[in-house]
Amino acid sequence: MKKRSKRYTEVVSKIEKNKVYSKEEAVKLVKETSVSKFDSSIEVAMRLNVDPKKADQQLRGAIVLPKGTGKEVRVLVIAKGDNAKKAQKAGADYVGDVDMIEKIEKENWFEFDTMIATPDMMPLLGKIGRVLGPRGLMPNPKTGTVTMDVVKAIEEVKAGRVEYRTDTYGNIHGIIGKASFSEEDLLANLNAFVASILRVRPTTVKGDYIKNISISSTMGPGIKVENNFDK
Repeated sequence: MKKRSKRYTEVVSKIEKNKVYSKEEAVKLVKETSVSKFDSSIEVAMRLNVDPKKADQQLRGAIVLPKGTGKEVRVLVIAKGDNAKKAQKAGADYVGDVDMIEKIEKENWFEFDTMIATPDMMPLLGKIGRVLGPRGLMPNPKTGTVTMDVVKAIEEVKAGRVEYRTDTYGNIHGIIGKASFSEEDLLANLNAFVASILRVRPTTVKGDYIKNISISSTMGPGIKVENNFDK
């Protein structure tokens, strides 16, 4: 059994077992129970009443958090011509086409966090899908990373866009900020994230859509949150 640090044991004692907290209380607690020595990320986890085996209940998308993520995101844009020029002006960290694809393939280069591509470049990217896919870096129209409007995509990613996707158990995870964020900013991001998931509720889902919600800091304990976001 993994031995917990004294600090972890101390912060866990602040959380009442099986208690479900209001979102305001949960946000306050998640800051107080951050145990890492660095500015840890704050994550929300949602268990949904969906069946990922059904195509219409496989949720995937992205949302721009109103208060950002607190993280600097390195953006690679795969495009040619005018779109490449627009991407450079819009602040993309790296821009290219075949040259960048070959760099990834031959040099195992992954010094970027998000890849944006224009639709015409997707056939070429398909050749390295086997290395991009497992890292979650393959551009996808559902998350807005396959688009002709590269400027808008770059602006959204830099502003704090986070992607979400249901796992095999119907869970969704997402970053909603950093422990250094104010309670107000974390709450705004939490509200926005949950609202976005509520908006994409599949019409075939019967009964309660959200089973439970919790938030936690990196290496910190989970805190259950009341499910009253739609009220």
